[in-house]
Amino acid sequence: MHPIKKTLITFAATMALSASALAGTLVINSDQADPAPKAAFAEVVKQFEAANPDIKVKLNTFDKEAYKTALRNWLSTQPPDVVFWYAGNRMKQFVSKDLFEDVSDIWKDNDLLDKMSTAAPAMSIDEKQWGVPYTYYQWGVYYRKDIFKRLGIEIPKTYDEFLAASAKIKADGIAPVTIGTKYLWTAAGWFDYLNMRTNGLDFHIDLMDGKVAYDDDRVKATFANWNKMVEPGYFIENHATYSWQEALPFLLKGEAAMYLLGNFITPQFGDQTENMGFFQFPIINPEVGVGEDAPMDTVHIPAKAKNKEDARKFLAFLATKDVQTSINAAINQIPPHKDATAADNYFLNIGIDMLGKADGTAQFYDRDTTPGMAKEGMKGFQEFMVKPERLEKILKSLEKTRKREFKVKK
Repeated sequence: MHPIKKTLITFAATMALSASALAGTLVINSDQADPAPKAAFAEVVKQFEAANPDIKVKLNTFDKEAYKTALRNWLSTQPPDVVFWYAGNRMKQFVSKDLFEDVSDIWKDNDLLDKMSTAAPAMSIDEKQWGVPYTYYQWGVYYRKDIFKRLGIEIPKTYDEFLAASAKIKADGIAPVTIGTKYLWTAAGWFDYLNMRTNGLDFHIDLMDGKVAYDDDRVKATFANWNKMVEPGYFIENHATYSWQEALPFLLKGEAAMYLLGNFITPQFGDQTENMGFFQFPIINPEVGVGEDAPMDTVHIPAKAKNKEDARKFLAFLATKDVQTSINAAINQIPPHKDATAADNYFLNIGIDMLGKADGTAQFYDRDTTPGMAKEGMKGFQEFMVKPERLEKILKSLEKTRKREFKVKK
């Protein structure tokens, strides 16, 4: 991390900690730094303070990558009162270390096991709930309608059709797919979908749980399908030098035709929104069920938080249908509360229908497996996209990591 950024994070954390000692002050650390969610949560805080005039909120907002680095230190020392995070294994890693507060009482008192029944499994460990979700969203392929129309390309339903479309786009001098793998996780989206479409959701989850070897022939089949995109050069050049945001202008300028990403991309489309379309990741093996990535973003109370009483009030407030409706309207995503209303939005309407018909959902690679496995796995995925000839070496390394992470007997 850049030393200046590290200094700023330390300063902000110190300020947050000193503020948390003040009675009636609620300190919240957020990773929602992009313009739309940042503005949405500033409004939520304003509404919460209006409803609770005796509580003053201090909202600290950090860049996502810096936040991931700093959170572990905050939780284990003197944390803020509320932190933003993610469901699944990402949550489990802190619950297992006794760093997150059990908030089952909030779920019980606000009837959330019913109101958020679809989210409950991802928020529960040992039949207890450890946070509150505020949004989830679909992943899929965002594309330029104008490029598809000009080249006479129909929305691809199968992977063969997707590859054919990519070949036609590349022949026209346009990059078929943009991606920024600088921070690795975007490459994991490609692995998730190719693995789910090649082998099915159940196999994918078994792999995430360490029950399948990374050098298994079925995993190799996933990479073989991936290589059909890598080898012909269907991804933008030098993608390892770009963040996901830095790779977006290729799509917005029409220099790339497609982007596999989550629906959080849509507020960034700006005046190009009307030009953008969305479709489900194509089918590879029609004999396996259709799984989708649908990550869930959450808020939690650190176990060592000083102001847990007000923190509980904030989580309960965030769990209400009206607040969930307003947040998700601002960020073009889907509220977990079943009585909340999703915005009437082109992308959301397709996403809600798609997720409703799915055979099941995954959280995302780095949320479904252990942190150690995710770190090495995503490094391997990026390396494969740059140097596909290293696949055997990459799989051998990932299998070694799997055995260590999941304590697999040799």
